[in-house]
Amino acid sequence: MQNFSISPNEMVHSFWRNRHLTRELVKREIQGRYRGSLIGLLWSFLTPVFMLAVYTFVFSVVFNARWSTANESKMEFALVLFAGLIVFNLFSECVNRAPSLILSNVNYVKKVVFPLEILPIVALGSAFFHMLASLFVWLLCYAIFFGIPSASALLLPLILLPLALIVVGLSSILASLGVYLRDVSQLVGTLTTALMFLSPIFYPASALPLEYQKVLVINPLFPIIEQVRGVLMKGEMPDLYFLGSYILFSAFFAWIGFALFQKTRKGFADVL
Repeated sequence: MQNFSISPNEMVHSFWRNRHLTRELVKREIQGRYRGSLIGLLWSFLTPVFMLAVYTFVFSVVFNARWSTANESKMEFALVLFAGLIVFNLFSECVNRAPSLILSNVNYVKKVVFPLEILPIVALGSAFFHMLASLFVWLLCYAIFFGIPSASALLLPLILLPLALIVVGLSSILASLGVYLRDVSQLVGTLTTALMFLSPIFYPASALPLEYQKVLVINPLFPIIEQVRGVLMKGEMPDLYFLGSYILFSAFFAWIGFALFQKTRKGFADVL
């Protein structure tokens, strides 16, 4: 039986070695999602526009919610809320798909030479495309109503790096578990829905009692959402010491997911 290396070097080399294949699979997945529709890729832009309008109406009109001050405009509230959703949607799209990544690609399992470990990266690439479409809508709305965003917005890729690493690691773990435990997909769907309401997306963290704010820190999305809003809307510089530590932790977590995937993939063909 073939042995699969779990070393960190192999993780990096595998992703680099298969970068062209990964790019083609991401492209095929994006095109396949909209194949047969009348307006095709335009849906990736229309959907976030529609959702931005819905969230603006529901939270600022129906619930009359405010983020900080009574003078806050409805569009400002909507952009604060939507910035958090952009982060969460990237996370949830990948994590919700992860348990079925191997199950929906059985034909790849039968191919000895196919690098199954890149499938979480492919899913992340597809989710990043949709995140960029949402981000474009956000930036367009911000520019129309408030002007050009601060130069700190250029640091957004750096802030999203630890999120991407966490998503890859978690997706690898869930993809391998999903082969052996079919209930994982049901559990993950429930937990991600709960996580949406346990993250400071629809409310500021300061709205919670102090004891709950301390618990909120263990939520991996919390610091990313807060720093994304900071660089996009407030012109704040991220905490580089914290961000550097978070990137190191996320890289270690990505390797843990890779190692577990490599250890369990030997039995995929037998189970499927």
